[in-house]
Amino acid sequence: MRRRVLFSVLLIPVAGSLLEARRVPAAADQVNFSEHIAPIIFGNCTVCHHPGAAAPFPLLSYRDVFKRGRLIEEVTRTRYMPPWPAAQGWGEFQGERRLGGEEIDLIRQWVEGGMPQGDPALQPVAPQSVAPQFRDTWKWGEPDLVVTIEEPYAVPPDGPDIYRNFAIDLGLSADRWLQAMAFHPTAKSAAHHALFFFDATGASRQIQSEDPEPGFALMRGGVFARQPARVFARTSVRAPAGWLGSWAVGREGWKVPNGFARHLSAGSDLVVQLHLHPSGKSEMERARVGFYFAEKPGREFTRLSLPVMFGRFAGIDIPGGVSDYVVEDSFVLPVDVEVLSASAHAHYLGKEMKMKATLPDGEEKGLLWLPDWDFSWQEQYQYKELLFLPRGTRIDVSISYDNSTGNPHNPSHPPKRVTWGMASTDEMGRMSLWVVPVIDSEAEVLQRVRWRAVQRAWVTQSLESPDAWESIPRRIRERFDADGDERLSDMEKEAIRKHLDDRLTRAYRSRSRESP
Repeated sequence: MRRRVLFSVLLIPVAGSLLEARRVPAAADQVNFSEHIAPIIFGNCTVCHHPGAAAPFPLLSYRDVFKRGRLIEEVTRTRYMPPWPAAQGWGEFQGERRLGGEEIDLIRQWVEGGMPQGDPALQPVAPQSVAPQFRDTWKWGEPDLVVTIEEPYAVPPDGPDIYRNFAIDLGLSADRWLQAMAFHPTAKSAAHHALFFFDATGASRQIQSEDPEPGFALMRGGVFARQPARVFARTSVRAPAGWLGSWAVGREGWKVPNGFARHLSAGSDLVVQLHLHPSGKSEMERARVGFYFAEKPGREFTRLSLPVMFGRFAGIDIPGGVSDYVVEDSFVLPVDVEVLSASAHAHYLGKEMKMKATLPDGEEKGLLWLPDWDFSWQEQYQYKELLFLPRGTRIDVSISYDNSTGNPHNPSHPPKRVTWGMASTDEMGRMSLWVVPVIDSEAEVLQRVRWRAVQRAWVTQSLESPDAWESIPRRIRERFDADGDERLSDMEKEAIRKHLDDRLTRAYRSRSRESP
């Protein structure tokens, strides 16, 4: 797999004190590593540039930095590094990794001046020995609960990307409220990102028990793949499997402010879907997950994603050679919400991702813009302040893909047709917001409208697919196959669509105080 990342620069807690220690020189010939460059590197780069981390080389000493000084100057001057894909002006986020102009200029002066070391006695201590990210400890203190993948999974030294799921018994005898999750992979150079779910049905562990290897393969036919079909079975849209966030390279996990939390049902299993890419050496993955619980129930946040289900029902079908294939979607908020954070996801063909809000009075707000999508950096962008969006606000998402030879990350040479799928060489896409209803009692309204969108999208795709007859339950086929020819005409499909839409509407109105 082509890896775009040359090196990564992430802010860490010790960065502020290190930068405060740096003295600005009066002239270019005074710029040296010990006093001026080391605080910048140690404060912004070393978090990923140390042994065992994702970056390909360490930046722990003068010699380490000297060897790559010209590369560092180039990527900081062009702002390729630090890796902060979000465009300015589209949301203000915590922990933005942007070097100031003064810091970039200091690096340039140091390189042009021959990269002198200066007095080693004035150099700050490399943060590997003092920052918690560099030790196998937890950034937010000892978790309330730590669970481990039961059996180690062997990651081969080479081969295609691996998606593997691991079900873990949490042993929860009562409902809990989750305020933060931390993820510690053991195959650090192979782990790319992880998605977390809870499963209150036991189905995931059953699937896992039938797989001869640790964990289990993609969720085809599993509990998550089956959820949309529940529209035919019952009016309730509360699925027994739910989402618990994600982790990606460069992050510890996720944490929400005090007063917010995610509900975790008693008896739930944790399901970790882990994306691994072979790193050139054999590794063993036995990740640990830390849970931090709130002392009392908090305001529960939920995820709004467009298109729904990672674009599974968006009809993604990208011909080879096409450089600007666009998928769009929108959603109108049925209630007032506060927004905590934003995120995005696509694979190697992703090109540009935009999400904006149009308020009821016509005012537009940019929520997140990634002008140059990079599969290697998948952030959770947490807003500096809660963002209020009133009822009636329309969220618009636009995702473009590049399936041409001009895309250096295209895994296919020559380019070939790509459709929706779970593998990295397939494609998907979505942009998401973590939101909380301003009025707690309206959480059910928001959830119901959101799941109606998922179910309607699934119904539409199912009825328009070539195998529509086989994709819907027998009782629905028998009821609406008026001519008995075991095929669905356009008129019969429309009757099924109207029946299911009316059913969803009745269920919504009977359980909510107002209709959307």
